[in-house]
Amino acid sequence: MVAYALAHVRSVEFCPDIVEYLEKIDATMDPFGGRFVFHGGEKDVVEGAWPGDVILIEFPDLDAVRAWWESDAYQEIKHLRTDHMEADIVLFESLPMGHRATDSLKKLLAS
Repeated sequence: MVAYALAHVRSVEFCPDIVEYLEKIDATMDPFGGRFVFHGGEKDVVEGAWPGDVILIEFPDLDAVRAWWESDAYQEIKHLRTDHMEADIVLFESLPMGHRATDSLKKLLAS
């Protein structure tokens, strides 16, 4: 199943390191089939507050996103981002086609 890396970016210091990171990140994702789905564009906050930005990267599966995250190529540039950005990042797998909200309810009631 398709998997994602999701970043909720709370703050970023735009500087030469961030420029270098942006120039290099695509090449680190390419061998793992990663592609940007959303990258800090326009969003419509319809409930609550959403301080910051969203970055969503899609990969073919959870193994691919984990392999990219742990890859030497990504680890080499990661500090360019972490030194200048505050973000929460999660890796997760999509749900199977046909998933219904009651599927999650059944799991909650069983536990």
